[in-house]
Amino acid sequence: MAVCTVYTTQSLNSTFTSSTTKSHLGFHQKHHHHHHQQLVLFSSNGKKWWSSKRDDQSSVANRYVITCSAGGQQTVVIGLAADSGCGKSTFMRRLTSVFGGAAEPPKGGNPDSNTLISDTTTVICLDDYHSLDRTGRKEKGVTALDPRANDFDLMYEQVKALKNGVAVDKPIYNHVTGLLDPPELIKPPKILVIEGLHPMYDSRVRDLLDFSIYLDISNEVKFAWKIQRDMAERGHSLESIKASIEARKPDFDAYIDPQKQYADAVIEVLPTKLIPDDNEGKVLRVRLIMKEGVEFFDPVYLFDEGSTISWIPCGRKLTCSYPGIKFSYGPEIYYGNEVSVLEMDGQFDRLDELIYVESHLSNLSTNFYGEVTQQMLKHADFPGSNNGTGFFQTIVGLKIRDLFEQISASKAKAPVEAAKA
Repeated sequence: MAVCTVYTTQSLNSTFTSSTTKSHLGFHQKHHHHHHQQLVLFSSNGKKWWSSKRDDQSSVANRYVITCSAGGQQTVVIGLAADSGCGKSTFMRRLTSVFGGAAEPPKGGNPDSNTLISDTTTVICLDDYHSLDRTGRKEKGVTALDPRANDFDLMYEQVKALKNGVAVDKPIYNHVTGLLDPPELIKPPKILVIEGLHPMYDSRVRDLLDFSIYLDISNEVKFAWKIQRDMAERGHSLESIKASIEARKPDFDAYIDPQKQYADAVIEVLPTKLIPDDNEGKVLRVRLIMKEGVEFFDPVYLFDEGSTISWIPCGRKLTCSYPGIKFSYGPEIYYGNEVSVLEMDGQFDRLDELIYVESHLSNLSTNFYGEVTQQMLKHADFPGSNNGTGFFQTIVGLKIRDLFEQISASKAKAPVEAAKA
């Protein structure tokens, strides 16, 4: 269903709403004659594509203007920059869980589709906008990180269309074969998440984002994780793992890393400081960097907003096992932007630790006491459920839910206020 609001141009007070069915142009014609004045329909790019002429000359003053949107709301677009691991990422599963409903691949579609769809959310993988397939990249000597291997014009056009409530035929990059498969139809969801290497690289795409997140895994942790995974699962040697990380680094530093300056929230994953010379990547220090002054986003704080706090929750009320838990919070400058940073070092071993910490944080955007803890328990089997990665990912999920609700409420108010003007 598309909801169209009809305004007469001489006064915006006489509005009425008409529901129409969708056509390939955007909307099917429905003839609403109101005092036999002329009705003019504009498509989303502002071109006139239908009008009901009166028998006599119609004056401009007697025209209606119709604005339409899918289901009466605009799609909210979230960008998530992460280095590989599209859709399957834990972060994505946590996000969609907070919004309600499990995210599944499109039913009856390409089994190798990268897209995930839940009740409210569609997650598209930006790898689908590769302009070069695996062989093409090899021939040209470019990596997937290189903007030349990606079609930013198409990415922009399609994200813009979905944001405006128009379905698109999106390409599919097949990670199994390394080829570009025939496209799949993506309908505009309530929340669209674009996840991948370049969500904030192109300024046109960046301007479409209602909120953006950058997942910043430090080199030390990336290395430790890759060793654990590749040596355990794939029998790689330490040398080959080092070489593959080094090979990616120049492109990563040139095209991916600089995007974090544009992010509204950055989750930075670093080695712990609680264990001297630790390099196992098992105990982590995680920083949630939240940009100040972002519309519909109130940074989380610890105890006293804007102060600098160092907090060890372990003590008389809370017994922690080695190496303990340490929090800190305070204002900082990040790439020239004012930010608030909440940091957690260490890990949760028990439920009471989690609820104790949650109860001391403010501005969490939870719907009820203990919701962060409940979400963490629900996915206790996900990686990061006992440390700051899972904790802060869950908090960002709640923030995005809050942002979505606020944007929806403000959009609902806008036509009413325009009508009153």
